[in-house]
Amino acid sequence: MKWYPIKFHAIPKEKIWGGKKLSKLFHKDFSGDTVGESWEISGVENNVSIVANGDLKEMTLTEIVSQFKSDLVGNKIYDHFGNDFPLLIKFIDANKDLSVQLHPNDDLAKQRHNSFGKTEMWYIMQAEANSRLVLGFTDGITPETYQEYLKKNELTSILNNVPVTAGDTFFIPTGTVHAIGAGIVLAEIQQTSDITYRVYDWDRLDSRGQSRALHQEEALEAINFDYRGEQVTYTSEENKPNTMISCDYFTTNSLNVTQSLDVDYSTLDSFVIYMCVSGSVQIQSENFLETLICGESVLIPASLNRFTLHSENAKLLEVFI
Repeated sequence: MKWYPIKFHAIPKEKIWGGKKLSKLFHKDFSGDTVGESWEISGVENNVSIVANGDLKEMTLTEIVSQFKSDLVGNKIYDHFGNDFPLLIKFIDANKDLSVQLHPNDDLAKQRHNSFGKTEMWYIMQAEANSRLVLGFTDGITPETYQEYLKKNELTSILNNVPVTAGDTFFIPTGTVHAIGAGIVLAEIQQTSDITYRVYDWDRLDSRGQSRALHQEEALEAINFDYRGEQVTYTSEENKPNTMISCDYFTTNSLNVTQSLDVDYSTLDSFVIYMCVSGSVQIQSENFLETLICGESVLIPASLNRFTLHSENAKLLEVFI
């Protein structure tokens, strides 16, 4: 196999809170007016990504993991995850506030849903004036006081609101109560899971006049009342990886490319994902030349460990395990 950077067809997700920015900003061919998420690389059941380029075109992510195994994802990763791709990569357009929600940890997700948990991170690509995130609660909230405010429909009065601007980065472990506020476009990196416990949805109704389901009982055991997520600070040196987040589930670096940059992943033993969050970059070897523009993502197979990046000004999120 002559390995190359693998692109996938984006999977649009219509959401009650979505908008049109993913199409307008990133030139994606989405027809809906309320597309909230673009699933860039997904191994989630019934939402598996399909290859868009090269010799593997029209194969699914699951099929190529099954066929090429550690050559695609790396030895340690294949030994641990088998044919399950371990990360889910998205761009999100919050035209309106997302629900206040959280995700269960690995143990609870396995027990209840036969799924992974959902540790995630956000990189803010665009934020309108006065945009904010919800991250955890104000000080002193216990399970008992939380339930009291929930019963009184006063949950919003104890939520911790965090103002954001473009470039801000946040780490959201499982159990963290959170919501993306209106006016934010972001890149999301997470474990492969679609398990969400919704605890409050701003009293809104869907197009049929119905409230969306809440999962308040399921959420109670899963909430971490002591944690608000974490805003991450990191350096921004050009043409070298700058560590943003490194956890058990993924490492994400900021990579600002302003010249030709030789890349060597020969000691990594992992696939790498690039999410382009600014500018554009060319990925080149003697076998291929692939261009990545803002709002696109690409999977670099574990066996493709040397190539060159060319750009005058691009920012990539470099993701691996």
